[in-house]
Amino acid sequence: MKSDFIGLYFTVDDFLLTIAIMAGVMFILFIMLLVNMGKTRKVRKKYDAFMQGKNAESLEETLITRIQQVEQLLENEKKNTEKIQVISDALKNTFQKVGMVKYDAFHEMGGKLSFSLALLDQKNDGFIINAMHSREGCYTYIKEIVNGNSIIVLAEEEKEALGIAMGENSKKEESD
Repeated sequence: MKSDFIGLYFTVDDFLLTIAIMAGVMFILFIMLLVNMGKTRKVRKKYDAFMQGKNAESLEETLITRIQQVEQLLENEKKNTEKIQVISDALKNTFQKVGMVKYDAFHEMGGKLSFSLALLDQKNDGFIINAMHSREGCYTYIKEIVNGNSIIVLAEEEKEALGIAMGENSKKEESD
């Protein structure tokens, strides 16, 4: 049996094949529709959870508040960085290194009551205090240290205290 449709002739077999192909395509489209609906449902659930208890205005207010908090945190971080730099600069001029040696200045006295104390800053500038204790009294001297050196000749105890402050004596002790 032949039919004349738009000047084309179809047989029943051709017609059934066309219907089968169209049914297959429709079945594939139906499956794609179900998958799309499932994905849309998941997105909708996430959106509802995100918007739960909030309207668009309150969500906008929340976002604005969070942005302001972040800006405040960034501003505070900048202030803290500046304060840390001020403290760091101030520490450069403070005494950070200490070396002390106790000794008997006059061997008739016991107890090592005399001492040499070296106080240095980051650049190894500072001073050495030498206190010598004897039966007649205590004599105290101070010697200026610039860049780890003294203009005035240092006694052995003073050199040792300076070395301890500069970290040199600890290296010698480790190698001994």
